[in-house]
Amino acid sequence: MFNIERWQEIFDTIKKNKLRTFLTSLSVASGILILVILLGFSSGIENGVRSQFEQDATNRISINTRTTTKGYKGLNPGRRLQLTNKDYENLNNKYEDQIEFKTSLYRSWGGQVNYKEKQGSYRIEGVFADQQWIENATLSQGRFISQSDIDESRKVGVIGYQMKEDLFPNTNPIGKTILLNNNINFIVVGVYTDPGGSREESRLFIPVTTAQKVFNAGENIDRIAYTVKMSDNFDEAVALSAAMSQAIDQDLRSKFSVAPDDRVAIRVDDTLEEAQKIYSLIDTIRAVFWFIGIGTIIAGVVGVGNIMLIVVKERTKEIGIRKALGALPSEIIWMVLQESIFITAIAGFVGLFLGVGILELIGPSMEMDFIKDPTVDFATSITTVVILVVSGALAGFIPARRAANIKPIEALRDE
Repeated sequence: MFNIERWQEIFDTIKKNKLRTFLTSLSVASGILILVILLGFSSGIENGVRSQFEQDATNRISINTRTTTKGYKGLNPGRRLQLTNKDYENLNNKYEDQIEFKTSLYRSWGGQVNYKEKQGSYRIEGVFADQQWIENATLSQGRFISQSDIDESRKVGVIGYQMKEDLFPNTNPIGKTILLNNNINFIVVGVYTDPGGSREESRLFIPVTTAQKVFNAGENIDRIAYTVKMSDNFDEAVALSAAMSQAIDQDLRSKFSVAPDDRVAIRVDDTLEEAQKIYSLIDTIRAVFWFIGIGTIIAGVVGVGNIMLIVVKERTKEIGIRKALGALPSEIIWMVLQESIFITAIAGFVGLFLGVGILELIGPSMEMDFIKDPTVDFATSITTVVILVVSGALAGFIPARRAANIKPIEALRDE
């Protein structure tokens, strides 16, 4: 029940000790402010990391071969390892049950693309149809590469949005003919967008079979990419993906006779396993931030507790009179707790609002690779409110118990 006299007593006590109350409140507000800022940045780190992974499928396995750096089984270092269509087919057949999407790639860096008087240098990638899903590409116009395009080695291409802006700023590119390397015509059949931004959208996708013919690659390919089938259990999916990556690595090392410790010659990258490591690191960072923030809050709570001990000491006679007139111990405890919770809550809410305001102010302007849109969500805000109430109760509990145990006769003798 609302008791206006109780609130008048609280405000009178605060007025009598303005500086002491202000300094203690400042420590509580600072603690909450620091906690909110730290949690906001932990959220920003998580958002940044997630956005980096979203540039490609999270459950992706990429396979590359380069030059050997170590001798093995009588073979000298310096051998160039070359993947071919046959390697791609063998891996597809062996791991068919675990593969979700698949593609081989043949790349040409810095290919010149012209449309009428406009031209630019772009990366050309020969791919299969599944590249759309592996790359997390979204079609904004037209279609992607089809199996028919691959089977017939058609001269068709899907351009990135940045290419579209460069070459077709005010024109619908679908059906238009572009000139590749000044001698080969390709028809644009689609435009895609990519979460990776303009760099990833400055590419031209063409059928892999067409790329091998255009660039005289024969059966050679540069890379193989898969996404693995996901299970409902994330840890189980990580284990399956890691096992598949290790098996592919061993298969290729056996085929090419590569030393087990030559990590340059054969690279099998498992983004799902890397995602688990980074998300675990984010959880650790968040736990450390919580520890630092709560430690700072505890320092402020100790200050509130000290204030309440002083208040109880100063009001010993008053408390003794209240008890002599029949006040129950629970009423005395609530009287002290109410003041403690009020001071802590007001100071804490100030810190909370300041922290959220700072994050709202600077968050949208932060454009770092691994920190993106640092904010505090509703659940975190509710958690900090609970921490405030509990902290206020803890700060006042010991002084409240001390006040409740005061004997009226001894209190009246107190000077």
